[in-house]
Amino acid sequence: MGVPVCKHGEVIEKEVRSTISTRYRSVTKAINREFWDITSDTQHSFYVGSYGRGTAIDTSDLDILVELPEREYGRYDVIKGNGQSRLLQAVRNAILTTYPRSDIRADGQVVKINFSDGIQFEILPAFRNWDETYKYPDTNMGGNWRSTNPKAEQDAMKKKNSSSDGLLYDTCKHIRRIRDEHFKSYHLSGIVIDSFVYAAMGNWRWLSDGESSTSEWGDYERTLLDYLNQHSGQFFPLCLTAPGSGQSIDTSDSMICLRKVLQYMAE
Repeated sequence: MGVPVCKHGEVIEKEVRSTISTRYRSVTKAINREFWDITSDTQHSFYVGSYGRGTAIDTSDLDILVELPEREYGRYDVIKGNGQSRLLQAVRNAILTTYPRSDIRADGQVVKINFSDGIQFEILPAFRNWDETYKYPDTNMGGNWRSTNPKAEQDAMKKKNSSSDGLLYDTCKHIRRIRDEHFKSYHLSGIVIDSFVYAAMGNWRWLSDGESSTSEWGDYERTLLDYLNQHSGQFFPLCLTAPGSGQSIDTSDSMICLRKVLQYMAE
């Protein structure tokens, strides 16, 4: 017997959401004070990652994009010897003024905050481009700049979730829960989950009150597994692009876990 997707089966508790909001505002205020010389706790930042896309569960990391002034890009871009790393350190130091006792470290493209209650924040400093995309620092390979378009991804996910009467979000959360409870030793990234479900679910949706369906129990879950089997194999990986932005997604280290989760759901 498989484990089917549940309607509205994952809801983050109100107390946890309140804690997340308080910390989000505190981090935003610290960044604004340091880089914008203002005390706003909401300007120049927004949720990204699974929380921003509406697919987070209570074990998900919290990702926040903090927009920095363009002058800071020019300042760190000209530094020889990984100016991107120095930018992350400057963001880290700003956050330390608010959370001096927390475990805060720069890691690749983000600043990670590990709170004692197990909640982890990942802060992505970024600069807005003219087309509403963002460039952000990557400290790997000597340092460079990468591009992201989280708002386009959020808009696309929200639109498809609406047309599926909530099935998109419910499926993404269901997969995260199975991953965390049964396959925790494997890696499966949130963007792979969301991009896969967005592509694989087709026109499936939750039924409205009074509607009936000819589909049998488990058909939807088997549809997802069939999509994976048809679009990937032993010698060729699953090709995915992020919803809305169309950016290519690296699935190489998530394939084993994704297959295990889908098999657990369908078989």
